[in-house]
Amino acid sequence: MRSFEHVNAPDIKTAIALLREPATEAIAGGTDLLGELKARLRSPRRLVNLKTLSNLREIRYSPKAGLRLGALVTLAEIERHPIIRERFSILAQAAASAATPQLRNMGTLGGNLCQKPRCWYYRHRLFHCWLKGGDRCFAEDGENKYHAILGADRCHAVHPSDLAPALIALEATVRVVGPDLDGEISLAELYTKPTESHRRMTMLGPGELIIEVRVPPPKKNARGVYLKAMERGSWSFALVSVAVQMSLEGKRIADARIVLGGVSTIPWRAKGSESILIGQEFSMELAERAAEAAIAGAQPLRDNAYKVSLAKSLVKEAVGSLAS
Repeated sequence: MRSFEHVNAPDIKTAIALLREPATEAIAGGTDLLGELKARLRSPRRLVNLKTLSNLREIRYSPKAGLRLGALVTLAEIERHPIIRERFSILAQAAASAATPQLRNMGTLGGNLCQKPRCWYYRHRLFHCWLKGGDRCFAEDGENKYHAILGADRCHAVHPSDLAPALIALEATVRVVGPDLDGEISLAELYTKPTESHRRMTMLGPGELIIEVRVPPPKKNARGVYLKAMERGSWSFALVSVAVQMSLEGKRIADARIVLGGVSTIPWRAKGSESILIGQEFSMELAERAAEAAIAGAQPLRDNAYKVSLAKSLVKEAVGSLAS
């Protein structure tokens, strides 16, 4: 690991100014970045410590404004918070499923949403893959058991966050600040499929930071569930995950949002499934149709076709558990 300078940010404005300088990276919990430094995937000359920004550690809730989470709130705090567990249970479930207790105590909300993919070709310094500026995705013809089945183009790595699908299902927005920016966008807009001119998985540019996540109040009779299939029983990234948030009016499904994880370079919104469910009375046949729609257009690679049936099963189980 190359030597680097460690600087405490006294305020957000200073942090942004520092992050505009070359070879400078932000660090908060460090659960992702430190691994990249040790693997020599990144070699910054300076790390800007964001943990000194205490105002980004706040959790606030009101019935009218909803939930506000500072970017430095830890996954453990989200998992344990009584209001989140009661009113936004899907988010607490997602946080509880992530990593180990030790990592949840360190890992932050902002870091979890912006973490880099866990593709072994991206994480290996000897593979100059397309996402790191190379000319090919080695997963296309290589070891691709954990890679994307939906929406992949030049890169087949999957977005690894557990919290992102849950928050998108909850219609969350993020406040992003930068050198010439201070605005709010939907969390879904933050994520982008990598392109030739933008080989990144988020829209964030140099010196731009997420400082807050905002979740609107839950809709009437809303309920949600987060399901995650892992290779190990716990402490593992999702092979496939699904976040489903639904509202019921009597026996009819008034609203539904379904977001898959572990299947694409971005959290994958299953809009076709949602349109099948909304306005209908629940039945297992309806859940089956929604599950089929969720994986429409899937293009599995040599070793990951199992994700198609796995995603379908999780969607059917999630919808069934909420509607029944």
